[in-house]
Amino acid sequence: MLVLYCFTNPTQGQNQGKIGSSREDTCPLSMAKLSRKNVTAPSQRTKAQSEECSPAVNVMFMKTHKTASSTILNIIFRFGEKHKLKFAFPERRNDFFYPSPFLSSQVKDYRPGDCFNIVCNHMRFDRQEVAKLLPPDTLYVTILRNPVDLFESSFHYYHRMVPLTWRIGGENKLVEFLDNPQTFYSPEAYNSFYLKNLLFFDFGLDNNVEADDPRVMSSIHSLSRYFDLVLIAEYFEESLILLKDKLCWTIEDIVYFKLNARKTSSVSQLTPEYRAKALVWNKADWRLYQHFNATFWAKVESYGRARMTREVNELRRRNAEMESICIDGGNAVEAQKIQDRRFQPWQPVGESSILGYNMKDNINPQFRTICERMLTPEIQYLSHLGVSLWVTQLWGWLKDTVFTVFT
Repeated sequence: MLVLYCFTNPTQGQNQGKIGSSREDTCPLSMAKLSRKNVTAPSQRTKAQSEECSPAVNVMFMKTHKTASSTILNIIFRFGEKHKLKFAFPERRNDFFYPSPFLSSQVKDYRPGDCFNIVCNHMRFDRQEVAKLLPPDTLYVTILRNPVDLFESSFHYYHRMVPLTWRIGGENKLVEFLDNPQTFYSPEAYNSFYLKNLLFFDFGLDNNVEADDPRVMSSIHSLSRYFDLVLIAEYFEESLILLKDKLCWTIEDIVYFKLNARKTSSVSQLTPEYRAKALVWNKADWRLYQHFNATFWAKVESYGRARMTREVNELRRRNAEMESICIDGGNAVEAQKIQDRRFQPWQPVGESSILGYNMKDNINPQFRTICERMLTPEIQYLSHLGVSLWVTQLWGWLKDTVFTVFT
């Protein structure tokens, strides 16, 4: 199984060779102007909003792991599809050869000088390589999560793909790991990046750096220059309102159903003692989170607390309205209860802990398409958008059939 998984995931952590940017392989600003003309004006945009700004069509979303990023991705997929924007997609899989550092050559059918509107699939970030694909006015957005909760979620989701964890005994492997992490961790080991400072790793940084190393804050300040907006998963609704404002989108553009959520019984409830241990173990991620949590609330203050409350309440109202229209039973259900394979979410190796939805049968035709799109998980949506996913699908078949035989 490990050999087959390696086939679907290339060399991790090693840069495949930087390719310097040149005028020939950089996307021109003319692409941005042309794309904006093609965007239809939504009826929900107010007159004042139309006069103040025009909707952003060039967006880089840095999709981090276990941060509610799949829900953001669905929003971006819907906007891009609705306005016929050009996505930069990976080839044969749903990520850009993660965990290898991103290269522009990993984009399907890419040729130097090609321009795209949206980049949003999982990658190990490289600003120079990403910038080759997008116009200069592109807005860069990402999302962070409290590193303690992210670590718990990542450990649960990925530990079966990290050989170092296979020798951890006891019923609570996470607690055993936190009691003595150095015993079960090596920076050079296969897939070990899932176990330490995963946010730092996703952003192309050294996830094994000590928290007091000057490179930590230097890297954080660099990211501050690269990203126009950093969302915070714990304040998801407020994040979406800031996103809407930054991109000059509408409430209709950001309505959502929570995707890729775990059932509560699979979540490890860490005591304060073990939360503290997890924080120390992921201290670089904690400093990253603290920095951008502060900038996030500065943006909320600038936006206006009262205005934010009104907008969040309106978003909740619209979400509830769509739930009543689309979702059978009104709530997410466990995987075995999902009736339509189109809405079956990707599951971690060896279990089915990710929830999904059933769509109502008798939906008003005017809402059927939007309901389908809002309920569609990442893999199925990528297929709908024309991406060949045979490598991802092969790995999915192996993990869901072969692996279960041995568990």
